[in-house]
Amino acid sequence: MSLFVDTSVWSLVFRRDDHGDAPEAVRLIDAIEDGDDILTTGIVLQELLQGFRGAMQHDQIIARFAAVPLLVPSRADFIDAARVRNTCRQRGVQVGTVDALIAQMCLHYELTMLTADRDFFRISAIFPLRVWNTH
Repeated sequence: MSLFVDTSVWSLVFRRDDHGDAPEAVRLIDAIEDGDDILTTGIVLQELLQGFRGAMQHDQIIARFAAVPLLVPSRADFIDAARVRNTCRQRGVQVGTVDALIAQMCLHYELTMLTADRDFFRISAIFPLRVWNTH
């Protein structure tokens, strides 16, 4: 299984020395140790870098992400992300622009989303987005 790891999970792992029992953080660590395919996109890297202060943390994030392939959205991904957002809105689910694009990329590449952000679970009720969960 190829995992697309969202900002929320990377943040759990990077921000806390003890990420507790967060199952998403444990799953990411297991995936790294097992050599599973882990992907993300540039906006996730940007969000992480914007959320941390200090040159040391900044450099550590960049170094750790050097081995993680970054997906680049295509023109079709942007067009389809607008459809994801509009369809969700029509069904009463508010989705941010970035989340719609990330969801669309996971749909396009048939990736399983690893996230602690409940918005993606709401999207998965409308679209066939695979979201990892503990069940």
